[in-house]
Amino acid sequence: MTKVVTAPRVNSEINKLKTAILHRPGKELERLTPQNLSELLFDDIPWVRRIQEEHDNFAKVLQQNEVQVLYLQNLLEEILKEEDVKEKFIEELLQVNGVTSPKINNYLKEFLKEKSSNEIAEIAIAGLALNEIKIKKSMMGLAEYIYQDSYFYIKPLPNLYFIRDPGAMIDGGLMISSMKTAARKPETLILKYIYKYHEIFRKNNIPWWYDDSYPHSIEGGDVLVLSEKVIAVGCSERTTPQAIEQLAHNLFEKGSSIERILVVQIPINRSYMHLDTVFTMVDINRFVFYPGIKNELRVFSIIKEEKGFSIHQEKDLQTALKNTLNLYTIDIIPTGGLNAITSAREQWNDSTNTLAIAPGVIVTYSRNEISNKIMEKEGIKVIPIEGSELSRGRGGPRCMTMPLLRE
Repeated sequence: MTKVVTAPRVNSEINKLKTAILHRPGKELERLTPQNLSELLFDDIPWVRRIQEEHDNFAKVLQQNEVQVLYLQNLLEEILKEEDVKEKFIEELLQVNGVTSPKINNYLKEFLKEKSSNEIAEIAIAGLALNEIKIKKSMMGLAEYIYQDSYFYIKPLPNLYFIRDPGAMIDGGLMISSMKTAARKPETLILKYIYKYHEIFRKNNIPWWYDDSYPHSIEGGDVLVLSEKVIAVGCSERTTPQAIEQLAHNLFEKGSSIERILVVQIPINRSYMHLDTVFTMVDINRFVFYPGIKNELRVFSIIKEEKGFSIHQEKDLQTALKNTLNLYTIDIIPTGGLNAITSAREQWNDSTNTLAIAPGVIVTYSRNEISNKIMEKEGIKVIPIEGSELSRGRGGPRCMTMPLLRE
């Protein structure tokens, strides 16, 4: 089994990244068509071979910088080698995909039980279509007749290479997301099984702070671990205030080191679906920010009390960061500079979605040339990667990385 020498723990957004989970884009992207793009949350169809080359280069950059790269699909394959885990997983996989016909359900269970752990892991991510199995005509329901070859019993997960969203390590525990959209809900089943059965989590007795059993949505792209005691959470298109309150309760009551949550309310807009699409931390006192939403932000603090917590509104984001992180100065670096058109164009291509692999060292897309130059002038070391195809899914280097361990 894959091993991580030190127990997973993330107490910083910028400290040296030691171990991270990635998902290499695969066959699931070949399922995208002009007809299902909107349902599967894509704006365009990526070129699969090129997107894999770009992702492989991204992983290589991390490894060259001494980051241990783990692949989600490999972790899933490893736990599915245990027959009882495999059987439970198949049952829940069919359930989360809405297979309700008893005849079809039983047929698919038997069909999948014959598959190897590698094959099950691939099917869970790439999907299983009607034309890939031999269903007798007598078993077919109305959906099979209507949708025919485009009908998926197990739906593909093309967004999974944005592995940040299904979960996040906070302190020494794991937050498993409750995803906003139906297209992404099965992603958390995979992470939940890895959490329950892989020794990385099991042997280290990793607590959980949230999971998909809660009704209110929260996603990992909205969670930034600013320090040992402070996290920022975006109240966004994908994360609700009710979920943030529940997360606060769980963190405060279940023994985490977190004492304050900065809640950053951003516009409800697909362009800014998560906090990390408009705001990321790049150094001890430096942050990258999309200035186009400056006048629309509201910031609140949820503060741990002896019993429960209190909530109050902050003056603005910069003041809140200085006060909560005990910093004398804060530098907010605007992506795209002061040119509103450049800033908006580069934000769309994830200029703000930077991944810090050490203090003042970040991975970004090379296509965001103006933002990258501005950050370099500010003394940030920028490691650019190609992302012409990766960016078609609406996410950047931070979205593609789930840190398990930082120094």
